[in-house]
Amino acid sequence: MAPCFPPVLIMFSSLREDIKSIIERDPAARNGWEVLTCYPGLHAIVMHNWAHACWKLGFKWLGRFISYIARVITGIEIHPGAVIGRRVFIDHGFGVVIGETAVVGDDCTIYQGVTLGGTTLVAGTKRHPTLERGVIVGAGAQVLGAFTVGEFAKVGSNAVVVKPVPAGATAIGNPAHIIRQEEQSRSARMFAAYGVAPNGDDPISKALRGLIDHVARQDEQLERLTATIKAAGIACPNVLEGDKLDSVTLNRLVD
Repeated sequence: MAPCFPPVLIMFSSLREDIKSIIERDPAARNGWEVLTCYPGLHAIVMHNWAHACWKLGFKWLGRFISYIARVITGIEIHPGAVIGRRVFIDHGFGVVIGETAVVGDDCTIYQGVTLGGTTLVAGTKRHPTLERGVIVGAGAQVLGAFTVGEFAKVGSNAVVVKPVPAGATAIGNPAHIIRQEEQSRSARMFAAYGVAPNGDDPISKALRGLIDHVARQDEQLERLTATIKAAGIACPNVLEGDKLDSVTLNRLVD
């Protein structure tokens, strides 16, 4: 029986790590017992470890059956062939799907409704994405294809990502567009729930706000020019009075 002790000790050490990391990332987690008994994401990871061990030992059907039982219990589907790192947190978890050749690195956070899926039907090849250390994937995001999401990158909720994401960057939108790494340098390694980009740094939103502000300034200049012309006694019969641009309201719509 002695040779069985080291694997058991490793398993319990990994479980303690997982519980600690969940408490650090979820303010709703009050204590370790609550996490151990009430968090389906933790249960899914534990059962995946059993399924993955069976898969590697050649017991493919048993691995798939354990994965199936885990899906019934937790609502989270992880193929037994997927590689899951340490301290991975699947928060809420319902509807998460992680495919056969997916790799999830240490300290990643995955929210409900996420799919790490494949886009080809060629068996035996790498078909699913690789998430490097510290990646956060927001609720409902779809990461599809055999590419890499770099360290500490963030995928915003409901994003559809079909190409690599650089380390420290954020992917948002459908289809996803990338916020470049240098714009995220200060906050790249900070935990961001649901992969929400800080400071509203969506480049499309920034561009729209810039256009709105530019049009508002042009509107003010035209008003001053019209007032100056009228003050000089020059008639402007063809100039129609229009509604004034409400830049504040438009910027709120963009946000």
